[in-house]
Amino acid sequence: MNKAFVREPDFDGQAYCPRCGTLGVPVHEGPLDTYIPTDLRSKMHGAAWFCNYAHCDIAYFNLFESVIEVDQLTLPIYPYDLDAPICACFHFTYEDVEADVREGPPTRIRQLLAKSESPDAHCETLSPDGRCCLPKVQKLFMKLRSQDNDE
Repeated sequence: MNKAFVREPDFDGQAYCPRCGTLGVPVHEGPLDTYIPTDLRSKMHGAAWFCNYAHCDIAYFNLFESVIEVDQLTLPIYPYDLDAPICACFHFTYEDVEADVREGPPTRIRQLLAKSESPDAHCETLSPDGRCCLPKVQKLFMKLRSQDNDE
């Protein structure tokens, strides 16, 4: 059959990292403006996605095969750098999660939950993927807690 008569599939809004194949998280201008240097910002015009696979060297990409690599960002970001805050709004770190696992009750995570509901939370611009960090924090807590129980 001639390809001229084959209908292209409709775009479903999903995009995969061109380097690692991970499903990207769609991001808006806020995180792009925060983390991409001004001279590179024009590479990510229109729609862009965040690759949250920690072992990939691409942070942002678009459908036009433009990429921003992790080492080009203006600030270190989690999960690429475990010393970077998981929560950029309140500087909540991997170490904070580890401390909650060690000490038992997740008091720091509960405090973060309360702060995340305040007007001081600016996830749309400060989070690398433009989303609230709480699901990432909770997932990390459960992972570290299960590793702690295995030991």
